[in-house]
Amino acid sequence: MVNVSEIFGSMVFNDAIMRQRLPREVYKSLTNTIAIGKPIDVSIANVVANAMKDWAVEMGATHYTHWFQPLTSVTAEKHDSFISPIPGDKVVMDFSGKELIKGESDASSFPSGGLRETCNARGYTAWDPSSYAFIKDGTLYIPTVFCSYTGEALDTKTPLLRSMEALSEQALRLLRVFGDNASERVITSVGAEQEYFLVDKEVYNRRPDLKYAGRTLFGAPAPKCQELEDHYYGPIKTRVAEFMAELDSELWKLGIASKTKHNEVAPTQHELAPIYANTNVAVDQNLLIMDTMRRVAEKHSMVALLHEKPYAGLNGSGKHNNWSLGTDTGKNLLSPGKSPATNSQFLLFLSAIITAVDDYQDLLRMSCATAANDHRLGADEAPPAIISIFLGQELEEIVDSIIGDSPYTAKAKNTMNLGVPLVPTFRYDSTDRNRTSPFAFTGNKFEFRMVGSSQNIALPNIVLNTAVAKVFRDYADRLEGCSDVELEAKKIIKENLGSHRRIIFSGNGYSKDWPIEAEKRGLLNLKTSVDAYACLTEEKNIDLFTSFSVMSAHELFARQMIMYETYSNTLSIEAKTMVDISLSQILPAIEKYLSVLCKNAKMKSDMMLDKNAIKFERDVIEKLSLLSYSIFDTANELEAANTRANQADSAADEANSYKETVAPLMSVLRDVVDEAEKITAREFWPLASYGDLTYWA
Repeated sequence: MVNVSEIFGSMVFNDAIMRQRLPREVYKSLTNTIAIGKPIDVSIANVVANAMKDWAVEMGATHYTHWFQPLTSVTAEKHDSFISPIPGDKVVMDFSGKELIKGESDASSFPSGGLRETCNARGYTAWDPSSYAFIKDGTLYIPTVFCSYTGEALDTKTPLLRSMEALSEQALRLLRVFGDNASERVITSVGAEQEYFLVDKEVYNRRPDLKYAGRTLFGAPAPKCQELEDHYYGPIKTRVAEFMAELDSELWKLGIASKTKHNEVAPTQHELAPIYANTNVAVDQNLLIMDTMRRVAEKHSMVALLHEKPYAGLNGSGKHNNWSLGTDTGKNLLSPGKSPATNSQFLLFLSAIITAVDDYQDLLRMSCATAANDHRLGADEAPPAIISIFLGQELEEIVDSIIGDSPYTAKAKNTMNLGVPLVPTFRYDSTDRNRTSPFAFTGNKFEFRMVGSSQNIALPNIVLNTAVAKVFRDYADRLEGCSDVELEAKKIIKENLGSHRRIIFSGNGYSKDWPIEAEKRGLLNLKTSVDAYACLTEEKNIDLFTSFSVMSAHELFARQMIMYETYSNTLSIEAKTMVDISLSQILPAIEKYLSVLCKNAKMKSDMMLDKNAIKFERDVIEKLSLLSYSIFDTANELEAANTRANQADSAADEANSYKETVAPLMSVLRDVVDEAEKITAREFWPLASYGDLTYWA
């Protein structure tokens, strides 16, 4: 039996370990750095490094690594041992403050969008004291930022930390005008729900498309998919439960508060939800969650699929980014309180977020744009590509009363009585939830549901933090020095709610009428990632990021180029995989089956049976022959289109070419192959079927 309280955080150099192992003044200085961002002294770093090393060695570690987040959506690490030679051909275990603070890596080999050329290779990693070091597989992992030799951010952590500072600074200005002089920091917190699929390793090995692309590029539907919704919240199968138990245990050791686990809607789809953490830590922990899922699944002869849409026709996977705002003194700034209609501070913060989401809806859409997420958005399990805000009935009525200068009458809190005496009555929420909304208020936080399951959640939070910081700054500029703060705040609230009412939508985001209505409202509908990437370097967006020094124009253009290149590379890999499977596996399999059918037909004809005796063979031979011709022609056409797209003059042109020419051909080839699968005998078909993939447990 796992003793959770005993193992929780046991592999983390956390506050309790630091308090125990560091001298009092060193501990105080380090925690001050973490709490308020005070610069750390090198002499302090030496003491911390030695204590870190001693603890890590005692825990069985032999190496350390600066763990960072290059612009690849995954993490990177270079491992160095603690050994240091001494006279007598011996070694000691050593680790200095200099080694803790700074590391070096090859900056040009990671995606840089032109920030670094191969001849300018040096890059630096620098310790992030606000995210605890931890031990994994015998190595001490030290969370770090990653920058070029000339100081450009080549990672996601650096701009995230900058955005958090920007938001805290501007939010504090607002709190001060409301008389809060106790709070020193405003902290954004995130709880990222992680959806994923599991597949048996043996079945996975019979799907080269899953290996290369992370999703099935072919696959006829199984007789039963998710129609009965019997998997959702259903009993967890024994083999999966054993995986989940070990996953929880490993995450708890790393100090990750894995709280909830359940079956999701699609067969073999599941969800894990942690408790909230400071946004920087939450990003690190989510990356660790994904990595740990893969490692633990491997031990159980399974593979964890984090792609947004591994199976066509089944629900895809998202990563709901629950975002909240609070102070270091424990106040939740998004809590409406008992009387939200008269809570000016809450309404001011709420109106600022509404304004930010409307003004920067393009950036929020862009922050979730990937080739993989394009397959998910707008389907029946994910919000549409149109950004809107769901507030719930109570808050929406309050907003409309403010805009219309009409009185608001609070409704009584209702209790639910189910008419079963033994079931207690309970108070139900003031509003329902809206799963079709990309950005929904859920009591005292916002849930950004558009984020994809494989994404690093840093970028959506960078955008959100910076956009909100900008509106906070605008508000603070008006309120500071104002003679009547309450009156001016009410003016600001009314003006901004009126100007941005269009972004609030409580209806069904899946409705065919919503895109039409959204267009009337002037809301953007950026249907594909390529459409969304273009907005990153628009003048207003460059101004946003540069005005808070979150990212420079140079860094933004570099990231945009990487996005285009990643999109193109993703589709290129998928196209090449489809061509390879079609020509080397699918067509030979069809030919073998056709050969058998022809032999059977000839045998029956030789026996002079009735003409109808070979109707099955004749019809299937005719259909499969036509399909095989189409597969061959389309595969060759796809290969040629892939080559042409790859020769485009710019990254943007290349991505657009993949979107407009390669992607449609991929759909055509898939349709033809899937049709062939339906009439080819299973013993001849080379790929594991959708039934094999989704009903193995």
